[in-house]
Amino acid sequence: MKLSDGVEWAIHCTMVLGGIPPDTTLSGKALAEFHGVPESYLLKHLKLMVAKGLLHSVPGPRGGYKLAKPLGDITLLDIVEAIDGEQPAFRCTEIRRRGPCGLNDSAYPRPCGINQAMLRAEKEYRAALARENLKDLTEEFLATADPRFMVLGRKWFDDNARVQKS
Repeated sequence: MKLSDGVEWAIHCTMVLGGIPPDTTLSGKALAEFHGVPESYLLKHLKLMVAKGLLHSVPGPRGGYKLAKPLGDITLLDIVEAIDGEQPAFRCTEIRRRGPCGLNDSAYPRPCGINQAMLRAEKEYRAALARENLKDLTEEFLATADPRFMVLGRKWFDDNARVQKS
């Protein structure tokens, strides 16, 4: 199964946003710069995250993005579905009914076994994604990150954070 680049970008951006104070935002431009990705493409994904209630978009010159819920309440499945949609990755087109050996509908009283197997596998995959929350991933990252990255990240944050006025 191939997920779009936007899934990776959204996960990383959400983890970064999980590390900022509640009265602070980061602009889409800053998040794109931090991750070295195209701003216009990232903004499309951030808007999808807002639409799914995972992020808030704060308008205005001091606006930007922040979490809409705690990191522990956001799963990898939430992000995958926000970016790539909720449709199954496998779509059975019933090719078993085509070609020179295809028969009428009465020959196929049972659902396609291949489709059923693929849907079972996807169900397990999605259940695994639903068990992975961003709080746990962030804690794992913080425990293993290179200290040099942390110093650079703090400086970058101090230069790019937008504190909201009360």
